[in-house]
Amino acid sequence: MKPKEQKKFEELYSEHQQALTLQGKRPCTIDLYSRSVRRASEYFDRCPDESLTPDDLKKYFADLLKTHSWSTVKVDRCGLQFFWKHVLDKKWNWINIVKGPRIQTLPDFLTQQEFQKIILTVKKLRYKIYLFTVYSMGLRLGEALNLKTSDIDSQKMKVHIRQGKGNKDRFVDLPQITLLALRAFWKTHQNPTLIFPNQNGTPETIRKADMPMDREGAQEALKAALRDCGIKKRISIHSLRHSYGVHLVEGNVHLRHIQELLGHSDPQTTALYTRLSEPALQNRSKVINQIMSGYQLDLPKT
Repeated sequence: MKPKEQKKFEELYSEHQQALTLQGKRPCTIDLYSRSVRRASEYFDRCPDESLTPDDLKKYFADLLKTHSWSTVKVDRCGLQFFWKHVLDKKWNWINIVKGPRIQTLPDFLTQQEFQKIILTVKKLRYKIYLFTVYSMGLRLGEALNLKTSDIDSQKMKVHIRQGKGNKDRFVDLPQITLLALRAFWKTHQNPTLIFPNQNGTPETIRKADMPMDREGAQEALKAALRDCGIKKRISIHSLRHSYGVHLVEGNVHLRHIQELLGHSDPQTTALYTRLSEPALQNRSKVINQIMSGYQLDLPKT
């Protein structure tokens, strides 16, 4: 990129990041949308601006699709659309340029018996308790990692999930066994703020840690447990959340209550679980504790 063009790009790129921040986008969205602009600038070797024609963009996305997934292409499309609208102040009819296929897939999930095997197979206590916490309250990966001691209400048996997807707070039911597990794990590090603090360093540094533990370690622990259990399904940490939803449907919890627990904005997202199991209704707290009371965690004696 020529010096003059590089300067122009840096100025517009800075405006792009500022606009993303002012629009209240989450850090991960800012990172993805910024990456889309950088990728386009590298491809064209100049600042991606209004001088690019629809044919230029069609070729760009066609080439991008050769090396990246449709999900990446769609994110880049949204990132460039944002850049056109909020930085270049131009209208871009992106629907006519690229529109990914609408694919409806059903996620893999674990049966209660499979999850019991996995949770007893995980060796490190912090990952065992973390994975059980994700499952037993239907949390997203980051929601569980960022849990704080102040979020736990043991009187009402609720957990305050802060700034979940869409920056929305919600309350979820806290099963008795999960409370006992979290208490047992907390006693091993006694961090005053975090339930799952960064585990690097000495006991004293762990106690003072102000960042949560690494997500990669939890992901690897789950993969290892799946291998050891001989489970071939495509299971990730997010799959534990799906498994929770399916098990609640099997336990006759009303879909509206499941939607509230999982923080789904669209009821159709929750309705997906009815395609994986048979739906019904009843008292959700009773059902959740009945489900969770059947598990064993091999917790250390205190």
